[in-house]
Amino acid sequence: MELLWEISIIVIKIVVVVSVVMFHVAYATYFERKVIGRMQMRMGPKEVGPLGILQPVADGIKSFFKEDIIPLNSDKPVFYLAPVISIMAAMSALAVIPFFDGFIISNINLGILFILAMSSLGAYGIVLAGWASNSKYAFLGGLRSAAQVISYEVSLGLSLVGVMLLAGSFNLNDIVEAQSSSVFGFYAIPQILGFFVFIVSAVAETNRPPFDLPEAESELVAGYFAEYSGFRFALFMAAEYIGMIIMSSLAVLCFLGGWTVPYYVLYLFPFLGAVPGVVWFILKLYACIFFYYWIRATLPRFRYDQLMALGWKLLIPLSLLNILITGIAKLII
Repeated sequence: MELLWEISIIVIKIVVVVSVVMFHVAYATYFERKVIGRMQMRMGPKEVGPLGILQPVADGIKSFFKEDIIPLNSDKPVFYLAPVISIMAAMSALAVIPFFDGFIISNINLGILFILAMSSLGAYGIVLAGWASNSKYAFLGGLRSAAQVISYEVSLGLSLVGVMLLAGSFNLNDIVEAQSSSVFGFYAIPQILGFFVFIVSAVAETNRPPFDLPEAESELVAGYFAEYSGFRFALFMAAEYIGMIIMSSLAVLCFLGGWTVPYYVLYLFPFLGAVPGVVWFILKLYACIFFYYWIRATLPRFRYDQLMALGWKLLIPLSLLNILITGIAKLII
């Protein structure tokens, strides 16, 4: 009976997390179009519902009922499977993210490594989509994504080593608790190098502008999903936005104190202690997602050689330097 109760609790948590995240994914597209529209002196969506608020619903219905076109000479089983791999890998990573104290689907001790593993697995869906489409544009997009993931996965993982050294744990709950008891209240200040490397690597890892070389509309039409349409195309888009939420959540948990508030802020403004932890987590998460939109509207796309040079010649050396400085500081202090 106890086992059945535990399974029921886990199932309820999964339903809640997936439902809330998919709702955020739908409206992340709306707010991205609105934010970038304002930054570019446009209105953004405004026709479907008040202020265009029902635009994500209309887009979802349209994607569901659009014709599912399959290229004649494609590898059909792999073509069908590729978007499923991407979306399942992205959703699996949600299982180890604590959205506030005590609310997590699976509180494992290697939470960071699990997220990095799922992020790498999601790239297989992109590579397989490019290969199975039997299109030169999609194939080039898949190859670019493979090279990009190999490059930026290294710096992404290394940028978190300093955090793990300071917290003494791979567990995301433990990392948040360690930050709340630290001098600064969060690790973004003592780990400023690691934070910078993580932010840049996370943008590249999710194939977002200015690192959207696997898609690159100006040269590859749409890259790895050039031959996809309808619901399968929507799965790739959902996987991309879930990836943004996961990387933003990881930034909040590892560098920005998670659902906690620094002690000196509470000392100055005691009333903030009454704000629930989940509210702080969501506000920090929205700030990170807004950063994705901001740089998309601001920066031009990198050339491919610039992309690879940035990863191997700048980010990886900086992350190694951060580990060295953190290790020395840990020994001295």
